[in-house]
Amino acid sequence: MKKRLLCLLFISSIFAFGQTKTADDSLTPLQKLEEGNNRFTAGKPVHPDETLERLRELKKGQHPFAIVVSCSDSRVPAELVFDQGLGDIFSIRTAGNVMGDYELGSIEYAVEHLDCKLIVVMGHKDCGAIKAFINSKGHYEHSDHIKKIIEYIESENEEKKLANNHELSIDKAIDANIEHGVLFLKTAEPILKEFYDTKKVEIVGAIYDIETGKVTFDKNTKI
Repeated sequence: MKKRLLCLLFISSIFAFGQTKTADDSLTPLQKLEEGNNRFTAGKPVHPDETLERLRELKKGQHPFAIVVSCSDSRVPAELVFDQGLGDIFSIRTAGNVMGDYELGSIEYAVEHLDCKLIVVMGHKDCGAIKAFINSKGHYEHSDHIKKIIEYIESENEEKKLANNHELSIDKAIDANIEHGVLFLKTAEPILKEFYDTKKVEIVGAIYDIETGKVTFDKNTKI
């Protein structure tokens, strides 16, 4: 009787897993990320696509459904935040989620050759890179490469506008940094602008709350 009960539970779990996968297949890339983040914040992650079988399957090729550009901060791992696994997210991470030629080329590759349909530029609350930019007040004295990150953020038109209007604060600067990243990708030639203009890819801004784990998407930046 006990063996029969265990067998039934095993079969039902397989059936339930199949239902979950089928439901996921009906979601858009953005909806997949939203659903995954809801599981994460509810403390009920399912940790999909983390098996050796999945790893071996990916040897044949990768087909991530989304690109996430986020900060290198150890508290902001995209795969965990969105409850995704191996081969699901093409992740680009730099301090302050700043982007130059190398990051842009990586994103172009994922869009053009891996057929990714969604790019998310995800900043986060209490970002150290943004705080360093604000605290430097345009005069970062150390001769290290962190200076390059701060100078990049300082050069963003969205940050300059805040400074000129005397509205520069950590939260507003983080929002401006995300806005800059979204606009940068939408207008990046020759690849991303064409893909965005022809509606082959969505480019969306988002902010992650490191205290609650919640990701809030800016749907106004979406196609």
